This record gives sequence, structure tokens and C-alpha cells, in this order.
Amino acid sequence: MQQEQPHYSLTEYLELEVISEYRNEYIDGQVIPMTGGTPNHNQIAGNFYAALNFALKQQPYRAFVTDQRLWIPKKKIHTYPDVMVVAGSLEFSEGRKDTITNPLIIAEVLSKSTRNYDIDEKFAAYRTIPSFQEYVLIDQYKNHVEQYSKTDEKKWIFSEYEDKDNILILSSIQFQISLSDIYDKVEFETQE
Repeated sequence: MQQEQPHYSLTEYLELEVISEYRNEYIDGQVIPMTGGTPNHNQIAGNFYAALNFALKQQPYRAFVTDQRLWIPKKKIHTYPDVMVVAGSLEFSEGRKDTITNPLIIAEVLSKSTRNYDIDEKFAAYRTIPSFQEYVLIDQYKNHVEQYSKTDEKKWIFSEYEDKDNILILSSIQFQISLSDIYDKVEFETQE
């Protein structure tokens, strides 16, 4: 018999999160522990964040990596995207100074356990955020990046990159990066 998951209020979740030793997502009453990342996952997120953060110096954007909580009110989700960019001033969840609500760009490094969720349900949730304009999905097992750029209300352009010499050019800010820079120091497992 499967045990029923406890249901938490937003207040209970946020209180638990303050004292928790690890990060948890909140999805409409359910608290889901976030698993630790692999070295490849961390290297990719770090490479992408570092390049973005450097490129955005002295510009009206802020880049965040892994530990910045995001609130998606229409879906009642608290999550921690791998990389986020916010344009202008930070907007916070009501009564909070640790949870933002206005990302312009979100990037996720895909793992086998979260790939389908990141591509489907999580992307659908992100699309309910009015400020959200661009989604980048980076595979950690091979050279492969997917980019979704918003062109109009409910219209997105899909682009795909697989060659290490390909250049990912973001559409919502002036920024570009080669796949070889995204995957710098990443060691892919070889298939035997």
C-alpha cells in the first residue's frame, strides 16, 4: 500500500525550507526534495552562469544560480532553477525577500530524472510568469542545447544546438556563448 504524501501550506513549506539542510520544491502542497547534482550538472550550470554574470556587468540585469528560489503563483510552485536572469528590479513574493517572481530567462541543466518534467510541466508553469521570455535546456550527457524564445503571446520559437562549435545566441538580452564554453571541463561518459 502506498503511503499518502502529507499536504503542506505555503507557510509550513517556507518555515521548513528555512531550517532544511537541503533544498525542496513546493508543488501545490507537496514538498519534493531536490536531489544533488552531478559534477557535470554543476560544471555546466557554473559555466553558463559565470559567462552570463560577466557579460551582464554594468547592465540592468541580474543573474542567479541554483539557490535562488522562484515563486510561480498561478501554479502554486516554489522551485530553484539552475540559472535565472532578471531584468531591472527584483520583484519578490509577498512578504518575502528571498523568493523572486520576475525572471526574464531560465536555464535548466537536464538530468535523467528531471528531463521530462523540465521540458513539459515545468516549462508550462514557467510560461505563466508574465516576465518570462526565454528558456534554455542544457543536456548534461551530450552536446545538446534546446532554446525556446517567446515571440508573442503564446508563441515560442524553438532552436536546437548539437555541435560544440554552435553558438547559442539569446534573444531577450545581448549574449552569446559557444557550446564548447558551456561544456568546458565536462567529461561525458563514453558508450562501450
